[in-house]
Amino acid sequence: MSAIEFDLETTASPEMVRTALIDFSARRPQVWPGIEPSLYEVYSVGETTADVREGNKVPGGKVWAHEHYDWSDPHTVRWTVQESNFSAPGSYVAATIRPGRDGGSVVHVTWDRTGRTVLGRLICTMIRKSKGKPVAASFNRGLAVLERD
Repeated sequence: MSAIEFDLETTASPEMVRTALIDFSARRPQVWPGIEPSLYEVYSVGETTADVREGNKVPGGKVWAHEHYDWSDPHTVRWTVQESNFSAPGSYVAATIRPGRDGGSVVHVTWDRTGRTVLGRLICTMIRKSKGKPVAASFNRGLAVLERD
């Protein structure tokens, strides 16, 4: 299946967006409300990589993924599934951040996940059919937090 791609605009600066995407402190679930605090765990953080578990509650249960984050590219943060209860290893999300208007940012999101369970396939199909609307909504909730800071 093909990846879903979309752009989001925010008044938050590119530096603010990038910093928030690679902030693996205890504050992360507050900045990114799509992350369920009880499913958030940091395994390791390096200079340009991190390994964490993130997840959220969905109708019918909880979904989580052990993600490998990489931000060695100065404009892109990419997180790739290592292990998950819903998504296949190698599935990923990438956010490329560019300057926008008046000091804000444009965030180009590439979402390429493959479900590995019945629930995962259902979630991935719904996201694809909606052209990524649930993913965009989750990102926008986090960007709104940054805009208030």
